[in-house]
Amino acid sequence: MSFLWESSVVHRRDKIRNNSFEEKIAKIGRVSKVVKGGRRFSFASLVIIGNKNGYVGVGLGKANEVSKSREKAINSAKNNLFRICLTKAKTVPHEVSAKFCSTKVMIKPAKPGTGIIAGGAMRMIFECLGVRDVVAKIQSGSSNPHNVAKATISALMSLRSLKYYSKFHNIKINKNTTDDKIEEDDLSLVVDSNKMATSAH
Repeated sequence: MSFLWESSVVHRRDKIRNNSFEEKIAKIGRVSKVVKGGRRFSFASLVIIGNKNGYVGVGLGKANEVSKSREKAINSAKNNLFRICLTKAKTVPHEVSAKFCSTKVMIKPAKPGTGIIAGGAMRMIFECLGVRDVVAKIQSGSSNPHNVAKATISALMSLRSLKYYSKFHNIKINKNTTDDKIEEDDLSLVVDSNKMATSAH
């Protein structure tokens, strides 16, 4: 994967070299609808896909059968792919947080060997994305897989590389510091500038 300045949305016209996606089912729910003749049941599937190399997608599918709802969710996820900015060490460049509805999540970079410290839909997203070391948790709000998945994607989409902050925000970063070796002083500058950019919008 080529170097990324920032995370971005993958358009349908863009071709992905590796089309083999790993699929994980985050949730399968049964929905009942009361009609004149009685209850009518359908299924809703939440699926997460990724190529373990920076691409991830989340999709929701509804149908009268589980298999059909899963197929719809996979197609929806493929049409809503995101390319996430990661370091060469397969972790996130800096700490980031995001909120969707009442769910607020926090994601932190971790040292090699830490592993994926997260659970539920967040862990599935990191595994499909190809992240090796990360610390993430739900800070507040609902733990509904739909909200958690969307909040996690929102947080990952706000990731920027250190070179991005150095060039576009005029932040001086130590020459010996790379995206794989982030010093605490540099990380605090990145987090502060991220908050400033968010408040400006």
